Amino acid sequence: MRLVSRTLLGSALFTLGLAACGGAPDEASSGSTPAGGVVLTGVGGSGAGGTVGAGGAGGESSTSGGDGGGGGSATKLGPPYPIVLAHGFFGFEKFAGQDFVTYFYGVKQQLQGEGEIVFTPAVDPFNTSDFRGAQLAARIEEIVAKTGYEKVNIIGHSQGGLDARVAANLRPDLVASVVTVATPHGGSPVADVVLKIVADPNAQGVVSDLFNLIGAPLYDEIGEETDVILPLKLFSSPGIDAFNKAHPDSPGVFYASIAGRTDLHIGGDPCDADVALPFISDWEDTLDITDPMMSLCESILDGGFGDPYPNDGLVRVKDSKHGQFWGCLPTDHLDEVGQLFGDGAGLGNKWNHEAFYSAVVAELRKRGF
Repeated sequence: MRLVSRTLLGSALFTLGLAACGGAPDEASSGSTPAGGVVLTGVGGSGAGGTVGAGGAGGESSTSGGDGGGGGSATKLGPPYPIVLAHGFFGFEKFAGQDFVTYFYGVKQQLQGEGEIVFTPAVDPFNTSDFRGAQLAARIEEIVAKTGYEKVNIIGHSQGGLDARVAANLRPDLVASVVTVATPHGGSPVADVVLKIVADPNAQGVVSDLFNLIGAPLYDEIGEETDVILPLKLFSSPGIDAFNKAHPDSPGVFYASIAGRTDLHIGGDPCDADVALPFISDWEDTLDITDPMMSLCESILDGGFGDPYPNDGLVRVKDSKHGQFWGCLPTDHLDEVGQLFGDGAGLGNKWNHEAFYSAVVAELRKRGF
């Protein structure tokens, strides 16, 4: 029993850590512009200057000219808004400084090639979403100040989706939409199980120290406030209930969610979408084989005989739903962001994570965001 507990703890913590998202130094990319996402132009004495929107389709903008001297002043740009990829638990943008190993594996480059302005802001890797969401909101304030855009669109994976909801609560004026992928809006029973195993405060301290040791080479932001037990408590049943009561949706912000299903589960009724989107519904007959690292957690979540609870190995479909539900992907929690290291979704599964994120952005553009 002790061996099983240790195996479960290791599997759960490792997959929670590795799978639950990425993004470290605040970094932006655009297909045609500098990192700031805007090009400032001005013609000295004529005052004929202003701010020119950039990125894919640019953005509606207006310019103001002066009577001479320093040129024009920027005005806020409308849609299409920049994209913010919000990482989750134990996220990274560059693994040990290597450019080719990123969390949203290849996604930033994919969107960049399509002319999008993309930011991957860093938040504390191990903390509550109240703490991380406040950090994300601060990053968004910097983004809109830097780019001149009025708002941003946030796409969050796993805990990054909870962070996004907090940021949208704090600054609804700066967030146009929040799309979450496999976010535990209803918590995760895996967290409840892990917390029971490490119920001893001394054991919790050891786990937190271990994760800080692992994360230290990857993050400059880790400090004394970082604690891996805090997000696990957030994902627990009482933790997520309190979170949802504290963070209702903000009027004027569009919310949508997407879930994952693995272990050869077809999904069934739990995967019925509120709106049919081809880039998701076209994969409804595709099955996914669970990554071996996630198989133990998946077996905890699936509900036993008959697998009544489709899940992605960390988050059940029913717990992933928030706002307008777009349906289920044939993926486990790692597949959803192209991990490990850009490998495919699995034998016989041709689903592609880069094409998926491009389609999510395209859908937001169709909706005027």
